Amino acid sequence: MTQSLTPTSGLWRQGCHLLPVRVHWENTDAGGIVYHAEYLKFAERARTEMLRLAGIHQGSMLAGEGVGFAVAKLSIDYKRPAKLDDALVVETTLDAVGGAVLDLTQTIRREGDPLAILKVRVACLSLKAGVPIRIPAIMREKLVPGNGD
Repeated sequence: MTQSLTPTSGLWRQGCHLLPVRVHWENTDAGGIVYHAEYLKFAERARTEMLRLAGIHQGSMLAGEGVGFAVAKLSIDYKRPAKLDDALVVETTLDAVGGAVLDLTQTIRREGDPLAILKVRVACLSLKAGVPIRIPAIMREKLVPGNGD
């Protein structure tokens, strides 16, 4: 029997995007502890899947309007370490939609306990000109907090 496997984009729950991730060997140091930069990768993946679930496909944005998102500001508060084989959830909350920026809070949790909290500002850019631009109206409509509830 042939089954089709499709990667998950997570889900929306109470205005928050949730993406499950598993800690693999490649995410850890020699002691089985998640290397600090891996949290950035988990968060980036969750932001991408949040946009996808909202109906915003970054590949189409790049190919069509030449528009993309880039991290403009980021802070991380590490609370506790994640470990090899942990099942984590990345919670992404859209705090504000500005003219050209999105402000988000991303909390990486293990069994409900926060391991890392990221405050992220993402800017909308014209990739051709290399400058910030207003978030296109069609995207803005899709980014209203709670869109996918």
